[in-house]
Amino acid sequence: MKKIFLSFVVFTCTLGNLYAHTALMRCMENSDATIFCEAGFSDGSSAEGVALKIVQDGKIVYETKFDEDSEVTFKKPKGEYTVIFDGGDGHSLNIQGKEIIK
Repeated sequence: MKKIFLSFVVFTCTLGNLYAHTALMRCMENSDATIFCEAGFSDGSSAEGVALKIVQDGKIVYETKFDEDSEVTFKKPKGEYTVIFDGGDGHSLNIQGKEIIK
């Protein structure tokens, strides 16, 4: 009985940790042709130091990291592009440039 209960607790805790750290990111276009993105994790963790990449035609054209406020601002690329929040190990998000709020 104790083995079954312990297995259930470990399984439940593992599932809780798996879903407690979801990556979140929001990007908006500014009036000066820049893009502002802010990010974090669903458990309240900061995105400070997490990589942000801009990809066009399958190539990284810009790469930076979120600052201490979990924010990044960059010049809006011409044409189609994708903003990638690269939190590693299942914590990545992609936003297409055409989906960014103006």
